[in-house]
Formats: sequence, structure tokens, C-alpha cells
Amino acid sequence: MTRLKSVGRVTFAALAIPNYRRYIAGQSVSLIGTWMQMAAQSWLVLTITHSSTTLGVIVALQTLPVLLLGPYGGVIADRVDKRRLMVILQIAMGLQALALGLLTVTGAVQLWEIGLLAALLGLNNAFENPARQSFMLEMVGAESLRNAVSLNSVVVNVARVIGPAVAGVLIATVGEGTCFLVNAASFVAVVASLTTLDASAIVPSPPSGREPGQLREGLRYIRATPELGVPLVMMALVGCLAYEFQVTLPVMASQGLHVGATGFGFMTSAMGVGAVVGGLVVATKGKTGLPTLVAAATAFGVLLAFAGLAPNLPIELLALALVGGASISFMSTGNSTLQLNAAPSMRGRVMSLWFVAFQGSTPIGGPIVGWLMAALGARAGLGIGAITCLLVALLGLMAVRRLTPRSVRATFATSTR
Repeated sequence: MTRLKSVGRVTFAALAIPNYRRYIAGQSVSLIGTWMQMAAQSWLVLTITHSSTTLGVIVALQTLPVLLLGPYGGVIADRVDKRRLMVILQIAMGLQALALGLLTVTGAVQLWEIGLLAALLGLNNAFENPARQSFMLEMVGAESLRNAVSLNSVVVNVARVIGPAVAGVLIATVGEGTCFLVNAASFVAVVASLTTLDASAIVPSPPSGREPGQLREGLRYIRATPELGVPLVMMALVGCLAYEFQVTLPVMASQGLHVGATGFGFMTSAMGVGAVVGGLVVATKGKTGLPTLVAAATAFGVLLAFAGLAPNLPIELLALALVGGASISFMSTGNSTLQLNAAPSMRGRVMSLWFVAFQGSTPIGGPIVGWLMAALGARAGLGIGAITCLLVALLGLMAVRRLTPRSVRATFATSTR
């Protein structure tokens, strides 16, 4: 029992920080609403158009602003008070959900309105996410960062399991509009948590000022710092071709394993459960650094290959649970490594590029993976993801061998200035 309590304290160490407890409580409520909206929006578009192509266009409208404006979002995050920016943008996202909900429940919603509101949400995400990612270190400190990031990933994946399930019930009983309205209300929790944090316990990064050329300065800084540039390149490639599960899993379920919508639901849930368990393991024993990221990419690639070759649904569910755990390990390791190695005045710009590499690559990778599956079969989607992860691991390994202890020490010295 004593050993179990000790493991629990390590696993949930960041929860000992009062500000983090308040922050994660607000995020937990809001993220469930966010996943409800994502599921309801997709269903609403398909109900109106009966077109998967149109659904893809709406997804692209929501993610393109991240690709195009995400780096500038990092510049803004480095210039201003991150918590204040987050409050403003979270309120704006709540209003977006409210508008979509009112249009839907009144029966007035049209496709162009969904597309416009999706694009506005993407624009908001392009500026909110870099601020939120880089704010984590200011709130919990370097010692607790990895644990806090891992626990946040756990919360995201728990919400990914709960949110769509609740949305499914609400869609069947009261319609999609209620999901949007519930999501709008959920932003009250996250805004309240942010505005009531203990400001004296937050260590804000010094603002970078408003000099011209700050985006180029950030790009030059990353290019000159391999401990930042290499993980970003690794995530850009993996994010583009391996994290396209919204494309690969439905096709694998229907054409690869022939298990239909029910099987697809089990596959999505298995991956979510695996991600939750993996996140807790990483929170307990996780490490940072490029060698750990290489190991995570290797495991991710091997397990994606296992999932791509699975002959039946039970084995596929096991494989996807393991994939979920490996995906969280890769994301958490990369996120923490970047934040700990980035200079405080550059952290917002660095984390904006991390977000662009992860989510902004969706409009590029989705069509590529879809085309490959159409040409080579349903299993090719997971297969190309596996190959990409293994090649990325090789790239990272080569970088590890080229980096000298002196360059690593220099980078850490820069990150503490």
C-alpha cells in the first residue's frame, strides 16, 4: 500500500501545485465540450451534405489557419501576458460555439456558416494554443513540466472518450445544436479557472517586445539550435503522415477489417484508453531529451506496423491501445523537450511551430494518406505512418550522434537565461 501511494504521488506530482489543480479542472470540463462539438459538427455536415469530401473541406478550413498563422501566434504569445491572452481567446471560442448552437437549434444553420465559424475557430486556435503550451512552464516550473504535460495529455484523451459518447446520445435525443450550446457553457469553467489562478505563484517569461522581424528571429534561433530544430522536424513528418487517424481508422475499419461503424467505435475507444494508460506511465517515469524522443518514435513506428498488419478486430484493438500509449509518449517527450530547451523569450514561437507541425500538417497529410490508401489499400495508411516514424527515429539517432556534449550544455545554458 505504501509503495502504491508513493507511485501515485509521482504519477500525479503536478497536482500538488494549487494553480495546476485549478487549471486542469477547468480544462477537463472544457475539453469534454470541445470533443462534443467536434463530433456534432462532423455529424451535422454529413447530415446536411451526405458528402465526406465536404466534411474534409470543413476540417481543412478549421486547420489551415494553424498552418498559415500559427508561427505568428507564437510571436504574439512571446510579446504579451499569456494568461490574459488565453482568457480573451477562450471567451471568443465560447462565443463561436454559442453562435453555432443558436443557428443549429433554430434550424437556420447553413453550410457556409459552419465553414465560416470553423475557420474562425481555427484562427482562434492559431493564437491560443502557443500561449497555452508555453504558459504551462510558467505555471508549474521546469521540475514538474513533464509530469504536467503528460497529465494534460491524459485529460485530453479521457475527454476524447467521453465527449463523443455524450455527443452521440445528445444528437440522437435532442440534436446537434445542444452539443454546441453545452460546449459554449463549458468555457465558463476554463475562463473561471484562469482568472482565479494565484498570480504570485506564476513566473512569467519576460516579454520579447515589439521589434520587427521577430518571426524570422525565432526561425533563425531554431535553425541554429539542433536540440529544438530536430524535434520540430521529427514532429512535422510524424504529424503529417502518422497522426492522420481521422482518415486511417475509418477506412481500416470498413475496408481493411470489414467491421463497420461498431468496430470503428471500438477501435477509436481502444486507442483512447491506451493513450490514457500511456499518459499515466509517462507521467510516472517519463524523461525528456532527444534520445528519449528517438526511442518513442521507434516504438510508435513498430506498433503502427503491428496495427497495420493485424488480421482481425481483437488483435487490432490490442495494437491500437499500444499505439495510443506510444503516441502520447512521443508527443509528451517532444513537447517537454522543446519547452525546457527553449530560451524563455523564444518559448512562444518555439511552441507555435510545435503546434503547426502537429495540427497544421493535417491539411497536407490527410489527402496524401487518403490517396495512398485508395491506391495501395486500406492498410497502407497505417503502414506509411509506421515507415515515417521509423525513418524519423533514424534521423533523430543520426542527430544524437552528431551532437556533442558541449553543444548540449550550450543549449541548456541558453534555455535558462
